[in-house]
Amino acid sequence: MAGIRKISIAGGAVFALLVLAGCAGVQGEAQGGSVDPAGTWGDTSNSSVPSLELADDGTLSGTDGCNTLNGSWSVDEADHVQFEDVATTLMACEDVDTWLSGLSEATIAGDTMTVLGQDGAEIGTLDRSGGGDAPSGY
Repeated sequence: MAGIRKISIAGGAVFALLVLAGCAGVQGEAQGGSVDPAGTWGDTSNSSVPSLELADDGTLSGTDGCNTLNGSWSVDEADHVQFEDVATTLMACEDVDTWLSGLSEATIAGDTMTVLGQDGAEIGTLDRSGGGDAPSGY
């Protein structure tokens, strides 16, 4: 009987940890509190230039000007937008700078998103939709 009790307690503890782990890092919520990246970044009317759409539910879609991107996003405590589980097509396109497909995280200042690569270096910027400026890559 004591063995069953220990197994029940251990099972309950594991269940509680799984529930708590599921609550950590909720996608699409500005956990840092001061940035709201949801919306359109770049010119979505021109499929040959980079753009991102960050949905309120934490999903993302976009293009690097050639390939499509899909994944998820969240905001950490330092107000960095973290891009996760991003999948991209691998089409070969001539004369297209596909810098956006190297995204890892981003920072936001005003209406400008600065996109960072895996090494933390800036790889380009996107303006919040309606700015009219073309996105820039490096």
